[in-house]
Amino acid sequence: MDARVSELFGSGNGHSSCSQGVASNNKTGNGYGPASKKAFAKNNKKAKARCSRNFKPSNNTPYLPPEAEEGNIEYKLKLVNPTQYRFEHLATQMKWRLQEGRGEAVYQIGVEDNGMLVGLSEEDMRASLKTLHKLAEKVGADITVLREREVDYDSDVPRKIAEVLIRKVPDDQQFLDLRVAVLGNVDSGKSTLLGVLTQGELDNGRGRARLNLFRHLHEIQTGRTSSISFEILGFNSKGEVVNYSESRTAEEICESASKMITFIDLAGHHKYLKTTIFGLTSYCPDFAMLVVSANTGMAGTTREHLGLAMALKVPIFIVISKVDLCTRSTVERTVRQLERVLKQPGCNKVPMVVSSTDDAVTAAQQFAQSPNITPIFTLSSVTGESLDLLKVFFNIIPPLSNSKEQEELMQQLTEFQVDEIYTVPEVGTVVGGTLYSGICREGDSLVVGPTDSGQFHELTIGSIQRNRSACRVLRAGQAATLALGNFDRSLLRKGMVMVSPEMDPTICWMFEAEIVLLFHAKTFHKGFQVTVHIGNVRQTATVEAVYGKEELRTGEKAVVLFKFIKHPEYLKVGAKVLFREGATKGIGHVTKLKPLAQYQPSHVEDEEA
Repeated sequence: MDARVSELFGSGNGHSSCSQGVASNNKTGNGYGPASKKAFAKNNKKAKARCSRNFKPSNNTPYLPPEAEEGNIEYKLKLVNPTQYRFEHLATQMKWRLQEGRGEAVYQIGVEDNGMLVGLSEEDMRASLKTLHKLAEKVGADITVLREREVDYDSDVPRKIAEVLIRKVPDDQQFLDLRVAVLGNVDSGKSTLLGVLTQGELDNGRGRARLNLFRHLHEIQTGRTSSISFEILGFNSKGEVVNYSESRTAEEICESASKMITFIDLAGHHKYLKTTIFGLTSYCPDFAMLVVSANTGMAGTTREHLGLAMALKVPIFIVISKVDLCTRSTVERTVRQLERVLKQPGCNKVPMVVSSTDDAVTAAQQFAQSPNITPIFTLSSVTGESLDLLKVFFNIIPPLSNSKEQEELMQQLTEFQVDEIYTVPEVGTVVGGTLYSGICREGDSLVVGPTDSGQFHELTIGSIQRNRSACRVLRAGQAATLALGNFDRSLLRKGMVMVSPEMDPTICWMFEAEIVLLFHAKTFHKGFQVTVHIGNVRQTATVEAVYGKEELRTGEKAVVLFKFIKHPEYLKVGAKVLFREGATKGIGHVTKLKPLAQYQPSHVEDEEA
């Protein structure tokens, strides 16, 4: 493991850990209030006594970071024969941790609240796991022991700690859902890797595994992805893989899976860069998986894709594919090259090479806690080498946003971003996209727009599907397709929004953004035209003014006024902006909107006339 990771999460000094005492274990707002100071002092004394009684602390006593009040990780020293009152208390605590992790919690058994790895005897560990099983049964969850390891102390009896994953699908959801964008250079093996993961069959070395993923004939002929496709990989409550090898349809996978990973397969070729950027900005992925070919290293668009993910603040992990084609030394050279790039001042990442199941478990937890950790996997889609480690990682990785954030979004008015438009026989017009905020049900009345003249049209939602299976209610942050019946498809385009009729959306032709010019061959000035990406909006815009400066050069910052050239768009202040034109690239955020009503009435009247 990398030295910096060890510094962050590794071993420390045992004396200081005991002297810290025990962190208070009371969670307010979930059924039991804070303990009195007296009780806390008493617990503290007990814990210190237990510390000194159980073992002699040595200079290299290992510890974890102290337990956090929020989050889905719970430390428990032991759970042996709890009283009925204590059992109820523990069950309430488990519900709280599951709620914090949106259906997933990790229990560390044999660990003090301050993070000290005390360990338990074989008998105590068995009894604690038995209690944990009963607790999980009571709250309706499943448990899987991720790993057990011995703690090295100077005692005669071997002491163990165990890490347990507890999973319960929330009552209002069908399954837990994570979206992973797949990035990487052309021919790095992205589609093949997804084919192997989702179909459950290894590749033959000539691209057989990827054929089921392609959407167009020219993709099959060239072997190059040019459009965005979605693939699903499920895990049941015990952590076993559910994919097309056992299930015939996506509906069957959804029924038997309690956790779903939706892969967004993006294009690697530079020619399709606009499609890749659209996939990253509009589909709001939780994580990005950068696939690098072991024999070519960081070639082509790899650096660009890494930069895009970092600019959009999407946590990234790396998969080095095609290790069966290279010698061990070539693979190591590629790993070293990646580590060098990730440690550069612009990236400031901590690479972590995953070579065992233990590493995969650690990587998944640390990756979710610290965005700087970047796990690196080396695998082969032909021999299947290390594929299991990637599956373990996907099974454990928790969602980034917590339940509180999602609840806040769900209480807002409905806003659905339109990313795809289809016409389906016997169904009519269908739109695909992400529900940004609120709740959406079958039969809801919404308005869609803006049109070229800045208008909104009324429509009614027919049916809803998530991952190709029917769904009654759609919640904030979830991606789905909505059937709109006989609504005229020609009135729709990508980049539109479907919002609640009560919402007063801000429609604008012009907006101000604070930008940083990442690269430009000459100078960036008034009158320059660029393609702007803001969420699901993709349109050419003209630079109307650069405030405070005549022109911009590479690396400079400024507030710029942009004007769309085709039609007005629905934007929000604070939204991330990404723009490009040939080799020119820049990022920033929207600082000010100039709503439609404030200016240009003549333009709207002309269009209506």
